[in-house]
Amino acid sequence: MKIVMEIPEDLGLDENEVKIATIVKLYELGKTSSGRASKLLGISRIEFLDLLGKYKVQIYPNSEEDILEDLKNAYT
Repeated sequence: MKIVMEIPEDLGLDENEVKIATIVKLYELGKTSSGRASKLLGISRIEFLDLLGKYKVQIYPNSEEDILEDLKNAYT
């Protein structure tokens, strides 16, 4: 899926910042694991976990399923 939207210039955001904020929010809502989120952003899981701190999002596995998904993504 591809989403196209206009962001007002006065917000001072570029395309990459919007993508990061969106994926961080998906993680916060429990819609994706940290492993999958890091793959979507093309960064390491550790880098993604550091981003969560910048956005003041708590790091925690929501379920056993999330932990297993993170492990699977770490080795693929």
